[in-house]
Parts: sequence; structure tokens; C-alpha cells
Amino acid sequence: MSADDGPVGAPARPAARGDDPVARMIPSTLVYVRRGDATLMLRKARGQQKGKWNGLGGKAEPGETPEACAVREVREEAGLEVRELRYRGMIVFPRFDGANDWYVWIYLATADGEPRAGDEGELAWIPTGRIAELEVHAGDRIFLPWLDLPGRVFSARFTYHDGAFEGHEVAFHRV
Repeated sequence: MSADDGPVGAPARPAARGDDPVARMIPSTLVYVRRGDATLMLRKARGQQKGKWNGLGGKAEPGETPEACAVREVREEAGLEVRELRYRGMIVFPRFDGANDWYVWIYLATADGEPRAGDEGELAWIPTGRIAELEVHAGDRIFLPWLDLPGRVFSARFTYHDGAFEGHEVAFHRV
């Protein structure tokens, strides 16, 4: 569905696993730092995403804007200072961790400095066109091309169950 194709709004009903009122909303960010034709990727060293490659990011702190969270997470995870941050979209991941709904603001960025890995995992500059060849979440292969759509941002919901990708829905908006 596209914002140009008619009314845009919430789905008629919530996802089957997303309608439990006890779920917490976890605001977070995901940042893809670009340098030339490469994107800085992080291979997670621990947690539910251990071994998966992803952009940089994490949970927002209380009162923190998504932009401030993105800048802080890039600094903490890679030691880089964000020079430019471009909002690309937002994805809701109902029960991604089995309990909470993750609301993820997604950005492209450029940054100064040389990346330095920390306890989050391995960092590597990957040719942007080859990211989908890495061990990434199945849904990432769907939304990564959306980051480069000119004049568009997106709002989506990606559903996983027990780590398996089930599907998505998306609306694109002109900017």
C-alpha cells in the first residue's frame, strides 16, 4: 500500500500476537552509516541477535528523541561522530523478543572517525549491494532497499514468531 494509493492508517485489526495489552513498547533506533559505497555493519556478539549482522542502534533512553538516540548509539557502538542523519522510516516489530513490541526509527548516516569495535560485536565496512548476502534477519532483505528510495519514507510492521519471519505490511510516504 502506498500513501499515493488512498487513505493511510492503521490496519483494520492488530496482529494476532500484537494485541496483548501487557506488551511494552520499546523505542529504539537502527542506523546504517555509509561511507562511499560501503555500509558499516555490526555482527552481534550476544543476546537474541547473536551472530546476526545489523546496522548500529539500540534502545532510547527516557526522554531521548530518536535522533539523539541514533547519534548516541553510533558513538557508543562504533566510536564515530554522526555528521549527517537522514530519516528513512519506521518499523514496528510486535513481540520481536517474545514479549515486547519494538518501535524502530531507521536512519542513514555519515560519520567522522574510524570505527572501533566494543563489546557489542564485530564491525565491518560491507559493500552496500552485498549486505543481503550476510547473515541478516529475513525481513532486513525486504526493507534494506527501501533506505535508498528517493523522495520516500516508509512505515511498516514486520512480524516474527520464535525468530522466524512471518510477513510484513508497509506504507510509503512522499517527502
